[in-house]
Amino acid sequence: MSDSRVITVKVTDDIYEEMILRIPEGDRSNFIREAISEKLQKTPRPDKLLAFEERINKLERELELVRKYLTDLELLTFEHNKVNPHNFCMDETDHKIVDYLMHYKGATTPELAEYLKSNRWLILNRLQKIQQISQKKYGKPIIDYCGGERSGKKKAWWINQDILKEDYE
Repeated sequence: MSDSRVITVKVTDDIYEEMILRIPEGDRSNFIREAISEKLQKTPRPDKLLAFEERINKLERELELVRKYLTDLELLTFEHNKVNPHNFCMDETDHKIVDYLMHYKGATTPELAEYLKSNRWLILNRLQKIQQISQKKYGKPIIDYCGGERSGKKKAWWINQDILKEDYE
């Protein structure tokens, strides 16, 4: 046994009284020492926790890659008649447009142009392209244009909530 150190422990009155009743006076130090030792055995070491955390992070990154590849292969596209809207995006700009529409449920072309700091004609072309590609691949457009007023916006593009996967809502 290695060198012993003295520690001070504060316990509530009811715990102290219970210990006096159950543990004889000469065995209390051993009891406390064994209780601490048992608790330490059950508590994982920080270096192991760090290693587990790193492994979990690595697995999550690899899972994200697998999901991306499956999405690119369109294996995750049709699931219970639901669709991943990012399958119809060509590049980062399209992904940002879809993310914005999903977050705000709809937007006008000038709003999207301001958000992306881009030309509104470019945004309009991208929206129409996403609409056409989704219409061709899925049979229904994932985004719709509404010229009238809807939810306080006029002449806006709206994400079709009926065909979105639950993961993306």
